[in-house]
This record gives sequence, C-alpha cells and structure tokens, in this order.
Amino acid sequence: MTKTVLLTLGRLPKALELARALGGLGARVLIAEPFALHVCRASRSVERCFRVPAPNTDPVAYLDAVEKIIRAEKVDILVPVSEEALHVTRLASRLPENCVIFGPDHQQIVRLHDKLLFNRQAARLGLAVPETFEGHTPEADALALRSDYIVKPQHGCSGIGISLRRQASPLTTADRAPGMIVQTRLPGRHVSSFTIARNGKVLRTVLYTGLIHSGTVSVCFERVDDCPHAQRWVEHFVEAENYSGFISFDFIEDENGIAQAIECNPRLTSGIHFADPDALARLVMFPEQSNEVELRPSRRFQEAHTALLQVYGSVFRPGEFYRRLKAFLTSKDVLFRVSDPLPFLLFTPLSWPVLRQALTGTSLGTAATRDIVWTEMGPADSNGAKDQL
Repeated sequence: MTKTVLLTLGRLPKALELARALGGLGARVLIAEPFALHVCRASRSVERCFRVPAPNTDPVAYLDAVEKIIRAEKVDILVPVSEEALHVTRLASRLPENCVIFGPDHQQIVRLHDKLLFNRQAARLGLAVPETFEGHTPEADALALRSDYIVKPQHGCSGIGISLRRQASPLTTADRAPGMIVQTRLPGRHVSSFTIARNGKVLRTVLYTGLIHSGTVSVCFERVDDCPHAQRWVEHFVEAENYSGFISFDFIEDENGIAQAIECNPRLTSGIHFADPDALARLVMFPEQSNEVELRPSRRFQEAHTALLQVYGSVFRPGEFYRRLKAFLTSKDVLFRVSDPLPFLLFTPLSWPVLRQALTGTSLGTAATRDIVWTEMGPADSNGAKDQL
C-alpha cells in the first residue's frame, strides 16, 4: 500500500534528499512550504507542493494550513525537516488517527533546541559540555574574564547571531539581553554528528567535518571515523532521552580525543546525505521493520552552487583558494542526479526567495530560516505527541 508522506519544508537540499529517498521507495511525497519557489518543487520525486503561511509570522494560520493538507490528502506520515519542526510538533493532538509525526514530541524538541537547557541536561548526565551561562549573570562576566568565549542566542540556528570574543573582552548590553548565552570557546576540531534513533537506541550515527563553509554553515563536508568519544557521547545521550527520530550535535574535539558538545539540533541536518536512501526511506515509512541504516560509499558531499561561490570568494588568498578548490573537485554534489536533473539545473531561480533577501545584505543563513525559526521563550507547550517513530 502506498504511503503519503508530507515534508514541512522544501527549500533546503536535505529536504530534497529525503523526498528523493521516499519517492524512490514508492511513497507519495508532498511538500508544505512558505516559499512559492523552492528546490523540491522541480523534483520528480514530489507529487505536489502546497504554499502555507510562515510559522513564525502567523503560527495559527500555519498550523491550520498544514492540518488541512493532512486531512485533505490523507497523509500517513508527517516529517518535519528543519527549524519549522518546533512549530509542526504542536499539531500532534490535532492529527487524524491514521497520521503520525516522525520524531520527538513538542516538549522534548523545544527543550533540546534550547542551547542552555540542552547544556544543563548533558551536564546532569555526566557528558562533556563547555561552561555555559545566561548573558546577564555574574557567572557569564567571570567566564568572559578567564577565557575566550562565544555569545549566541539561546534559540538560535544556522550560526545566526553568534559572536566570537577574546578573553577579557567585556560583555555588551546586547550580550546581556534576555535569550542570550555566553559559552566557553573551545580549541580543537569541529565535528558534527547526525543520528537516526528509535526508542533510545542509535540505529546509525555518522560523524563529519566541514571542508568549506558559508559563514558558520558547512556547505562541503567529509565523513570522519576517528572520533569514538563523540560516538559514545551520542549513544549515552540518546539512551538517556529515550529519543526517537533525527538528532544532531556539534562537537569540539580536543587534542586528547575528548569531544564536548556545544549544541544540539533535534532535527535533520546535512548528515542525511551520508545515509543510504533506501534504508532511510524504509525507516521513515516502515519503522517497525527497520533496524539498521547503512551509509553511502561516498565520503565527501557538497552543495556545489554555494561551495563554488566560496571557492571564488577566496581567489585572492592562494592557500585557502587551492584548499577549497581541492575540496570542491573531490566532493559529490547533493543536488545533481541524472534521473532527477531539474533541482540542480534550476537551483538558482528556485532559490530566489532566499537570494532576493541576500541581495539586501541579509546573510544566506538568515534568509533561509528567518520565517521558520523558533522565537518563543519559556516552557514548552503541554501538548504531547500523539504518536512517535
């Protein structure tokens, strides 16, 4: 029996990766997206796209629109893709009996998305994390005096609002605003993880590191297999949280191989590109039948359009230019596929809603997420998930 799957974002390559995987296994794939143009619109794997209001400008209308699609199209599985997941999970108690949300419930996803609450939970579990304090506290002032540090929003995403500071640089008034946190800046290798889990059991974790970055966002990345401490860290946390769904962490690994988690992303990230598409789709569509997710043979992936811009941007820095060019020439593009060519060929015009904002000086990260980011403070809603993975 064909299953209908609704993805709640279509503008990002990771959404296209999931849509192609699901479509390849026979799913009827739908997209709900605030942008009129997006990369998934051109994919042969997507049957239909629906334009919906932006969740952080009109959350009530957004949830009503998504629920209407679910009921009208008889959606079986609802899969949040990115930051909009924090909004989408509020629908749990409103879903028809036949529809399930793939992933954690609203309370859990909001708590883990919160960089301060996540840090506190990991510390309680005895896991390695950097010192982190609210920006207005005396502890934050003391931290700023004794080490290099980072200031960032408690509910930030895509590197938006992050500021790197040297030791003894005084905290500003903006740093002390509600929702800002101060965290020790750790030296070492930046390693990201992407995990697929069910009921507290890790089905697959892949670790990777960025080779080319656009701002703080990696647009070309390579799988790494030499960070066992991060692997164990993830397994411990997932088990303690009894987590189900996609979850990702950013780590800093020191010279002794100790990895400290600087933040958690309880959603899809670029690590999805390393997962075998068929295994990934089976897990989403038939979780009761799937217990293992294999990895694709390629070790390097990139979003080539954005990566190439970063290569060009370093042309007057020869060392950096050749390093980026080598990474670009040896990495597999995540958009191009002979059997589904239009997302790659039309990526620039389909990205116009993002590019239009970038032309006015807005960063690409902000332009791609400003209408879906979670902006609410305080405790999570009381609504629990009707069903989980």
